[in-house]
Amino acid sequence: MTGRSDITRVPKPWGHETIWARTDDYVGKILHIKAGEALSVQYHNVKDETVYLLSGNLIYRIWEHDTPRNVDLKIGEAYRITPGTIHQMEAVTDCDILEVSTPQLDDVVRLKDRYGREGTNAP
Repeated sequence: MTGRSDITRVPKPWGHETIWARTDDYVGKILHIKAGEALSVQYHNVKDETVYLLSGNLIYRIWEHDTPRNVDLKIGEAYRITPGTIHQMEAVTDCDILEVSTPQLDDVVRLKDRYGREGTNAP
């Protein structure tokens, strides 16, 4: 439906996310990661996402053949994560990341998490 979108702020142990768009086809978020904090090492079974670094200094890790590799993502650059790609974001400084994805928000398989959230939310 055309018009203003509801905005939802979701507290997270690493900061918060602001969901600014949610439809049957896509979701738009801004992730705010506090300096020194990190999201889980995770992958998605179905969810396809692209991130765009708005601000801050971010360590963006991608696993290839069980080996982590840091992607040098600078402010103003984007990176796509397809289903099955193991990844993690860690903030060196406070970071804001724009994320757009398919709408499967619960499709998260956590392999390692410093906040005790290992496991899966995936259906």
